[in-house]
Amino acid sequence: MVAGHICVDITPTLPAGLTVVPGDLVEVGPVSMTLGGCVGNTGWDLADLGAPVRLVAVIADDDLGAFVRTSFESRGLSGDGLATSSETGTSYSVILQPGGADRTIWHYPGANAQFNDSSVELDGAAMLHVGYPPLLRGLLVDEGLPLLRLFDRAGSAGITTSLDMAVVDPKSEVGAFDWSALFARVLPLVDVFSPSVDDLRSALGIAEGYSIGLVERLAEEFIEAGVAIVAISAGAEGMYVRTASAERIASGGQVLGRLSPAWANQRFWMRPAPVAEAVTTNGAGDAAAAGLVYGLWLGLEPEETARLAIACAATLISGRPTTRDAIATVDEALAARVVQRAVV
Repeated sequence: MVAGHICVDITPTLPAGLTVVPGDLVEVGPVSMTLGGCVGNTGWDLADLGAPVRLVAVIADDDLGAFVRTSFESRGLSGDGLATSSETGTSYSVILQPGGADRTIWHYPGANAQFNDSSVELDGAAMLHVGYPPLLRGLLVDEGLPLLRLFDRAGSAGITTSLDMAVVDPKSEVGAFDWSALFARVLPLVDVFSPSVDDLRSALGIAEGYSIGLVERLAEEFIEAGVAIVAISAGAEGMYVRTASAERIASGGQVLGRLSPAWANQRFWMRPAPVAEAVTTNGAGDAAAAGLVYGLWLGLEPEETARLAIACAATLISGRPTTRDAIATVDEALAARVVQRAVV
């Protein structure tokens, strides 16, 4: 189950070197509308990989909400997990990515503010992946009590829990939220934690510049806090994986409980896969999270799972969906292994 933030990504095609100047009229290219957010990205990527996935989010009864439901139907995915809010509009993001540059996002949280622990029915789930609590204000009231309740309920039911973050806007309502205190309370209930280093630096107010040492130190702190598997995305450096003891992993619900002993006490970097032409970076972290979650679901070994996460990110960056055929163009041996495990 993938639950949490969903939005509609509206992405105009922009010329290289574009800057926003008030009063200018600039000719741009066609626009695309796709689903975004953790549910729209990680959930979609898992479906492309062939995972049995249920998606849970809150939208509104408006044109963008209708687009979300139609998108679900076009993929044969059930919209039963979509709740409808009448208090606000469906969330959307305008993705500004001129050729050759990183993206800028203008984001409207919308109905995501209505998402909380009561939005999620856990019946039948073996694994719960929750994404973007900084953009889900309903999970953060009462010092994050709804998020704590959700993970406590999942863990008590033997469901493997997974948490992904988003960059915290310091100017937003959650910019002043005490993320250190929330992590101290919720991470002992989290089996898999897959933030990016940018997510962590913004949430924890880390002024220290990026370094490999910073990433490794943060991962160690999260393991000490009680997480079973930490996978921190670090952009061009790839992904750093750190895992806890065999006992902690075995206690991590239905999915982690069946992993091999090789998962215990791991520390390693997985470098990025080469991409011939970068089409977009939007959603790359979510694709990596999907690969990580699916690798765990299939019971792959640690480095195989990290390779799958990296391959999913590379596939997404190259502008292709994260299907097994597309993964094969990045890592043919790994794709064959995924197919082999999927049919066991």
